[in-house]
Amino acid sequence: MERRWQVLVVVSVAVFMASLDLFIVNIAFPEIRREFAGTAIAELSWVLNAYAIVFAALLVPAGRLADRVGRRRGFLTGLVLFLAGSALCGAAPSVETLVAARVLQATGAALLLPTSLALLLPEFPPAQRAAAIGVWAAVGGIAAAAGPPIGGLLVELDWRLVFLVNLPVGLLAGAFAVRVLRESREPAAGRLPDLVGTVLLAAGIGVVTLGLVEAPDRGWGSGATLAALAAGAALLAAFLARSARHPAPVVELDMLRVRSFAMASLAAVLFSAAFGAMLLANVLFMTGVWGDTVLEAGLSLSAGPVMAAVTAVLAGRAAARVGQHALTGTGCLLFAAGSAWWLWQLDASAGYAGGMLPGLLITGVGVGLTLPSLSSAAASSLPAGRFATGAAVLTMARQLGTVLGVAVLVALIGTPGADAAPFEDGYALMVLAATLGAGAGFAIGPLGAPAPSPSPAPQPVAA
Repeated sequence: MERRWQVLVVVSVAVFMASLDLFIVNIAFPEIRREFAGTAIAELSWVLNAYAIVFAALLVPAGRLADRVGRRRGFLTGLVLFLAGSALCGAAPSVETLVAARVLQATGAALLLPTSLALLLPEFPPAQRAAAIGVWAAVGGIAAAAGPPIGGLLVELDWRLVFLVNLPVGLLAGAFAVRVLRESREPAAGRLPDLVGTVLLAAGIGVVTLGLVEAPDRGWGSGATLAALAAGAALLAAFLARSARHPAPVVELDMLRVRSFAMASLAAVLFSAAFGAMLLANVLFMTGVWGDTVLEAGLSLSAGPVMAAVTAVLAGRAAARVGQHALTGTGCLLFAAGSAWWLWQLDASAGYAGGMLPGLLITGVGVGLTLPSLSSAAASSLPAGRFATGAAVLTMARQLGTVLGVAVLVALIGTPGADAAPFEDGYALMVLAATLGAGAGFAIGPLGAPAPSPSPAPQPVAA
């Protein structure tokens, strides 16, 4: 196998693990609750929330730091942290230990995702990068959608396997990574990214994410929710003000002024809100309204990830000819159409073949068109020296969108039971968010040459 394909396999495995752990633990949550009986739901929910908050908060600082100190070093460090966190999760004797281990996992994941794309792209000539990005992005999307079936299978044996399964896979990926990955970074000259700005950004994103994940329980109009969102907005405003005048900001604001990159990030927020809501709503519908087991629901929902995988490969090949904006906009519209099918046809008496499956196939194609095209558009908008930072910003946008979509969905449907009516508002939310995402996707426009780098392009260095 050619070296570049080995690199693609290694980074794809890492992306799959990190992305899967954003969603697979939801499936294990009832069993974790049973194991730690007597623990309040509010306390136990931090097993889920801690990962989402820390992951979103650290993505951009981790990507920017990796651009400076070395992408290979950042990737391997992230992999070690992620595997250590996974091992601690699998052996956790208490909820407090499990939450702490999830924080460690999320820190590793925040290093893995942006560095994986930055290490991958230089291995491919420009004409083949769209296809490589297609595979990279599709792996993350498929991992998210595959959470229910994989989680269902593992939880049937033992919920701790949800975490421990990462160890053999990650160790094998690490062994290959040491051999095949080449180090690259920005030139050694220059300053490290702004430390105060890093803290402001991480704190701002973390507090906003905290407000969103807690809103369904506390109430969207509660003082705690409004205070968290206001504090997060103030911290992010302070970050932007500091970035505008600091000589080495975490994120150069010129990146955000590139229309194609800004529109890709906006489309990522909107599409991910629809995507995240869909992942949760369908599992809740099948297990609550139809009475399926988690394993039955997970296996039934696997048609979507299969369609996404097939479509993503084709989308990567077509991106250069058709344009990332056209594929992104079309993919979002297809996702909206699949969600509209559920809104129209899905109820307690509907069968799987006539009610759920058509929507899965249509939204699966939409996911396969959208995710790789968004990643390709973002990467093509930036110079090589900002691949890791750009990937981190885009992934952060996707994560915030997912958290927002899930939070709004939970607020709309409450605690669902056997009644299908509450899900109508949830599917309407998906239609709206995906349609707005299509508008942002088409607004990316045709891509020209990447934006000029704010500093010299990174040069490969000895590992």
